Amino acid sequence: MQNLTEFPGNATSSDTTAIILKVCVVIPLFSAFLYFILLMLHIFASHRQFLDSSRYILFAYMLVNDTLQLLSSVLLFLFIMGNLKLAIIYCAPLLFFSVATFQNGPLILAAMSLERYVAIFYPLRRPISWRPERIWLIALSTWVISCITPSLDFILMRPNPAWDIYTTQLSCKSAVLSGLPIQILFKVVVNVVFLAAVALIILFTYIRILLETRKMRDDRASVTRALHTVVLHGLQLLLSMMVFTFPITENFIVLNVKSMQEHIQFFNYFCFVLLPRFLSPLIYGFRDESIRGYIKKSMPCFKAHIGPHKL
Repeated sequence: MQNLTEFPGNATSSDTTAIILKVCVVIPLFSAFLYFILLMLHIFASHRQFLDSSRYILFAYMLVNDTLQLLSSVLLFLFIMGNLKLAIIYCAPLLFFSVATFQNGPLILAAMSLERYVAIFYPLRRPISWRPERIWLIALSTWVISCITPSLDFILMRPNPAWDIYTTQLSCKSAVLSGLPIQILFKVVVNVVFLAAVALIILFTYIRILLETRKMRDDRASVTRALHTVVLHGLQLLLSMMVFTFPITENFIVLNVKSMQEHIQFFNYFCFVLLPRFLSPLIYGFRDESIRGYIKKSMPCFKAHIGPHKL
């Protein structure tokens, strides 16, 4: 998925102020995101009840994946903003890691939707791979699948014969290393099939849980919560799919306003790559009553309002 490496901005731009503003927007948000992620991971690791739930384990896995994806994404963003060039031997693994973690995101959403489906329909005879002690098999499977596309992409890569992977300094963009027509076609086909499969999984679980909600009377509240969770997964997937509108929006607008290209690229990158991952831990964390309670107890600003007698 080339969106992660076609970062906004051009290192040769004379608009230094715009570059500084972009960096000042991204870095504080990333720092706040990292704080909340570390806080929630600490909560998960400190309380056994979360480690005994497949749902929370997958959620923690999603947080780790989003953190790694954003870390690589922001690093590449800063390299482009600072006009820092890297040797291919350093750039290629970073691009590989960025693409793999990005593709892993929708797979985790699909796994989380299936976990809700399994929890609703097979509460007492859950398949062994979906039990807390074996859920790592699902996580490992998503990693293997997410690495297939970038692996094949790098196998198809045909760099310039004049380049030396150890000494040639290049801007770390996917277009530099994978600009062949066959690679572009391969990416388009794989991405369409990939996201279509994930969308079908989420749609299937949504419909099945929706039908179950209408039939159940005793535990209707928990089924409804599961339904809302699947809807959130669908919205996240939709935001991920918006990434593929980048070439259309950028090329269409740039044809009319060429001077806006850098700002359009940054807007797309911020809204459809960074922002969904910034909001994800907040939405899931504060939506869950158990996690929300521990977050309030852990954050100084909430402690001041709660008071020591309530802790």
